Amino acid sequence: MAEAIRLICPSDELENSGRGFRFTVSRYGREIPAFVIRFDGRIYGYLNECGHVPAELDWMPGEFFDDSKLYLICSIHGALYAPESGRCLGGRCQGKGLKPLKMQEIDRQIYLVQEDNDG
Repeated sequence: MAEAIRLICPSDELENSGRGFRFTVSRYGREIPAFVIRFDGRIYGYLNECGHVPAELDWMPGEFFDDSKLYLICSIHGALYAPESGRCLGGRCQGKGLKPLKMQEIDRQIYLVQEDNDG
């Protein structure tokens, strides 16, 4: 399966446990909201959908972290997710985690790694 990379944003757009960067990915014939964040010095990307219902997580554009800056939080349900894995930690997500995206940081740029079947 071939992979392609797509430039998402410059690395300096992402501060540790700070504002995330929103973008879209093409899946299932439609554009789906997604985001990338930096946590503990590493980048992580996910589809911007709560594990409970397909509602966007951020309570304001790009604001994905809770007040402690340790967890991602759903703006609608208050479900908490581990930033480094997308795993559900509590709330209405009932064990359903976030859907991860393969991201890379190369030469101070953030890229999405897409497989051919991503659409």
